[in-house]
Amino acid sequence: MLDFLLTSDAIIALLTLTFLEIILGIDNIVFISIAANKLPEEQRSKATNIGLVLAMAQRIILLFFVSFLIGLSEPFYIHESSWLSISISWQAIILFAGGLFLIYKSTKEIREKVETPAHDEKAVKSKVIKSLNQAITQILIIDFIFSVDSILTAVGMTNGLHPNHNYTLVLMIIAVMISIAVMIGFANPIRKFIDRNPSMQVLGLAFLILIGFMLITEAAHLSHTEFFGNSVGAIPKGYLYFAIAFSLFVEFLNFKTVKKKT
Repeated sequence: MLDFLLTSDAIIALLTLTFLEIILGIDNIVFISIAANKLPEEQRSKATNIGLVLAMAQRIILLFFVSFLIGLSEPFYIHESSWLSISISWQAIILFAGGLFLIYKSTKEIREKVETPAHDEKAVKSKVIKSLNQAITQILIIDFIFSVDSILTAVGMTNGLHPNHNYTLVLMIIAVMISIAVMIGFANPIRKFIDRNPSMQVLGLAFLILIGFMLITEAAHLSHTEFFGNSVGAIPKGYLYFAIAFSLFVEFLNFKTVKKKT
């Protein structure tokens, strides 16, 4: 396993996935801060840290569950006709549904951030919190909602890296642990940076659309889908890593240019 974790593909996947987990966790940090700020001053840091640690445990449990479903690769339904040939498995269904979800959720989030950026924050602020337990419960509920796209992103970034699903599961768990640790240590600075540069979060959501499309093509490829005799191929993950790295480089140049002008 160590040999796999030290390969260039695994390291690039880990760095990219950790970055995306942090970017996707920004909203989570904002909502956790709102929930914690309703408590007395001496309980706010405790609620935030406990909430994030429990959120990490929650995501790892979800990773085990999703990875189990991904491992069900044997087809249970085969259809062949003159124009379509497909072998459907639970693995393909999870990837296909996950891809559609990521595309829908990301498009919806981008639209809401452009039109009503404070909508979700107002919804969280309207809920009454009277105790530490209530705050932690609300934090866990909030994190569960955000965990879905986070887990699907992890699956999309690591699926197919190694034939042994346990190896990729370990890689996903490491990325989640690193991202949560970073969020615990730098929650406020990260949140302030994103507030100053909201394009970074929009960029992260745009990456999710790419990952969602990749999951759909991956599902079609694993189902041995053929349209009119033409098979659907998988998108090499190297293309995705390059697109993400290039976009971040352009955003970095834009950030430096704007900073110099101001």
